[in-house]
Amino acid sequence: MLGNKIKVQSKVVSDYTDEQLLFIKQMGIKYVYVIFKDEHTDYDSVMRFLERLKKYDLTVTDAGNVHLYKNDKIHLGLPGRDEAIEEYNRFNRILGKAQIPVVYMTWEPNHVLTTRFGVGEQTRGGIGRIVDLEELKTRPYTHGRLYTKEEMWDNFKYFLDRVLPVCEEANVKIALHPNDPPVDCLLGISNLITSAEDYKHAFELSGNSPYLGLKMCLGCWLEGGAQFGNIMEDIRYFVENKKVFLVHFRNVSSTMPYFEETLLEDGYGDMYELMKQLVRYDYDGAIHVDHVPVWGETVGGENSSWAYSTGYMKALLNCASAELNHIRR
Repeated sequence: MLGNKIKVQSKVVSDYTDEQLLFIKQMGIKYVYVIFKDEHTDYDSVMRFLERLKKYDLTVTDAGNVHLYKNDKIHLGLPGRDEAIEEYNRFNRILGKAQIPVVYMTWEPNHVLTTRFGVGEQTRGGIGRIVDLEELKTRPYTHGRLYTKEEMWDNFKYFLDRVLPVCEEANVKIALHPNDPPVDCLLGISNLITSAEDYKHAFELSGNSPYLGLKMCLGCWLEGGAQFGNIMEDIRYFVENKKVFLVHFRNVSSTMPYFEETLLEDGYGDMYELMKQLVRYDYDGAIHVDHVPVWGETVGGENSSWAYSTGYMKALLNCASAELNHIRR
């Protein structure tokens, strides 16, 4: 049956309370991804948290630590790079030992770039992420000079050569997230992944290793529009080639140079058609809502807009599965 392999998931952080974990279970969520805090990256801490999750019937599909996978020493080849890569490998070995199958990498030394968080035309009075490229282009270099695209690819290849053997040994796969926003260069840093073609090049550099795939952020595809790629065709291509390890389900108001992150039904992307494409080509990985505009009260430590968006996404998945399976009959 098409669609029944897709794993709807929710975020958890390694210091979440029992109340927060119970709320996720009450939403009917069975799968989670974990952001481990720095103080919880040892094996015993990881296993203790997994035991807590079991009490709520929550299964981990993927996990990472932000400071390990968004590390400018690795991305820019700065002093201390080898030590940072070894720390990244150390944690991946721990996650593999804990039988967590997917880990992360995002080639963003400046993390996700944002103009501001505030009330926009598309946020219904809530607080959302707003990006204005013209404003971002006025900001100074963050690392003292311009880093070229060629340098970024060289650094990425250096990284792959040292981590993919460890991934194979630990049996973990790396889900590579695109740059957000996906533009050629910002703040002196040339971005690595700003198009579907960049992903194809990354996979070529890995020798088409089965241990490197993508975290398909539909929000980034929609931000970039045609410059990023043909989103429907790219879903088909990467799913059929077993390269989509995770999906970020997110909508935005428009393509660059200015966009606001929106609730799923408020942006320009047709999220139902995108969900149907994932179902149509039998995507079998995890999916979650991403960067939800914040409004409403908190429940179990989570904002109600996040719960609303997760429910909306689940409904889209159920409808897409029902429609496409009916057509197949």
